[in-house]
Amino acid sequence: MENLKLKDFLDYKYLSGLELSPNKKFGAFVVNSSDYDENKYLSNIWIYNCLSNVYKKLTTMNNEKNFIWLNNDILLFPSTRDEKLKEKIKEGEQWTSYYSININGGEAEEYMRIPMVVSDIQIIAEDKFLITAIYDHYGINLHSLIGDEKTKAIDIIKENKDYEVLDEIPFWSNGEGFTNKKRNRLYLYDKGTNSLTPISKQFENITLCSVRDGVALYISENFTNKKEQTTGLFMYDLYSKEATCVIEDGEYSIDFAEFIGDNIVFCGSLMDKFGINQNCNIYKIENGDIKLLLEHDFGMHNSVGSDCRLSGGKDVRIYNNSIYFVSTESKSSFIKKLSLDGTVEKLTKDNGSVDCFDICDDGILFIGLRGNKLQELYTLKAGIETQMTKFNEIIIETKNIIKPEFIEFINDNNTIEGFILKPVDYDKNKMYPGILNIHGGPKTVYGSVFFHEMQYWANEGYFVFFCNPRGSDGRGDEFADIRGKYGTIDYDDLMKFTDLILEKYPQIDPTRIGVTGGSYGGFMTNWIIGHTDRFKCAASQRSIANWISKFGTTDIGYYFNTDQNQSSPWDNVEKMWWHSPIKYANQAVTPTLFIHSEEDYRCWLAEGLQMFTALKYHGVDARLCLFKGENHELSRSGKPKHRVRRLEEITNWFEKYLK
Repeated sequence: MENLKLKDFLDYKYLSGLELSPNKKFGAFVVNSSDYDENKYLSNIWIYNCLSNVYKKLTTMNNEKNFIWLNNDILLFPSTRDEKLKEKIKEGEQWTSYYSININGGEAEEYMRIPMVVSDIQIIAEDKFLITAIYDHYGINLHSLIGDEKTKAIDIIKENKDYEVLDEIPFWSNGEGFTNKKRNRLYLYDKGTNSLTPISKQFENITLCSVRDGVALYISENFTNKKEQTTGLFMYDLYSKEATCVIEDGEYSIDFAEFIGDNIVFCGSLMDKFGINQNCNIYKIENGDIKLLLEHDFGMHNSVGSDCRLSGGKDVRIYNNSIYFVSTESKSSFIKKLSLDGTVEKLTKDNGSVDCFDICDDGILFIGLRGNKLQELYTLKAGIETQMTKFNEIIIETKNIIKPEFIEFINDNNTIEGFILKPVDYDKNKMYPGILNIHGGPKTVYGSVFFHEMQYWANEGYFVFFCNPRGSDGRGDEFADIRGKYGTIDYDDLMKFTDLILEKYPQIDPTRIGVTGGSYGGFMTNWIIGHTDRFKCAASQRSIANWISKFGTTDIGYYFNTDQNQSSPWDNVEKMWWHSPIKYANQAVTPTLFIHSEEDYRCWLAEGLQMFTALKYHGVDARLCLFKGENHELSRSGKPKHRVRRLEEITNWFEKYLK
């Protein structure tokens, strides 16, 4: 077996977007791989035959990231292959071109062109589609212009590229850029007449949920100055062309909705007890009345962290009048089945994460990280999981993969769960450096799933240890609730976990331990260096330094910061300052590397610059590596070369101070 190398993640395959055909005989999914030389990812659609268990590559143009089933044999996927269309898009025209391909063979052919940037699409009838697409209130529509008018409009678009006008919050969004007065709008597209008809209002943001019997179900939020955290639920009758409000906006934060039998079910949170991080319940709407179907104290969705995914897929499904959903409990995510009588059944085992799934009479097909393996496609039949693909099997067969050892302890009557990776070729008679890794969120979890950076560090001779302190997901609302407590009970859990690790493993040199983390983990790294000198070095990634400045500069700051700190800059500013790591930067002595991305609008660059400047000002060794063209997802889905450089920067910093 070979030691895992830093660049080995470039050979991993990343699976996503699983969807079964209407007749449930085939599954389609996307396989992504890295192209280091071109510094991008290659994405193609694959087909899995549910009867023969054979899987094959369907597309080969390396840019097919999503799709829908047109019928049992044909897939539609967006792609820009026509050179003239590419030139039009460069000039500023908005287009989404869909291609069709038969899963039984043949070349892809252009099927239709929609004069919008489509974000979601559903078939409602032959040649008729419901779509959501980006509507820009301040944008210029070139489609209706010709001649000098079009030339002048193109010149205006070029001129406006140097400017951004802001008149609402949030004005930008991580991964999307500036979003001011841009909305995900609902449209009806008729392929036969090539007509596009807006359905929702110009300032409504729409999530299209489902279409049945000529009725569309969608989640809506309508705002012009400040986006709130509640949403409404609506139905639109495609025949009468009338919208009906099912749930008024203002009470629930709705995450999912779907028709079931003659009724509607939805996942929503009232946010009344634990704020914006409160877990969703599942409700049924029957004869206009909202009835609680399941009061759920666990996260709805997979929150088990890994740096070995690129995209997701659907994690809630309706089948045979039951709701199937992914839920995170403890250190794993599971598929659960909820019947309409309120009975809940857990269908999968405590063995990692389920990333997306689909379901039929014969069982469940899902993509997941199971055990120590990278992503693969699995079937679940009669309670038995079977791995059906071997995209990443060579990694498991040829590389040293360290199995995480599970550790738990009690702190303040709470059980804290954690893990440790021993260094490769571990010798109990030797001394080793150690790394504490802190997850983001804070409402996510570490599990035993494959995590490249930590496996790599263990292969480089480090003990790597990580845990789920209070604030993490998977243990219920009360455990996850650290509003107004950042840097207190969570910090205590992490420090006592470190104490336990050093006691349990005397082979770790306590004078050679480092700490790192991203997002919330970056906040905690910044907090740690201002409150203890026990770590020889630190690597703070996409961090939070100042809750006051973050309030006014990031996409979620104006509501996340106030909710999580139970204060605002005008209401107990002293509390926001008390919980800000920058307040304690003058006490820091730990050499610290800062990793930030220029387009990270979640934890903006200004946060890292403040901490970096403070440490330099006080004579502490510090280094900041800024990644241009990257956002908050750098460590997970950043460009391949940038992900390599990021891991090199952190590893070199640890090598400098810990070895």
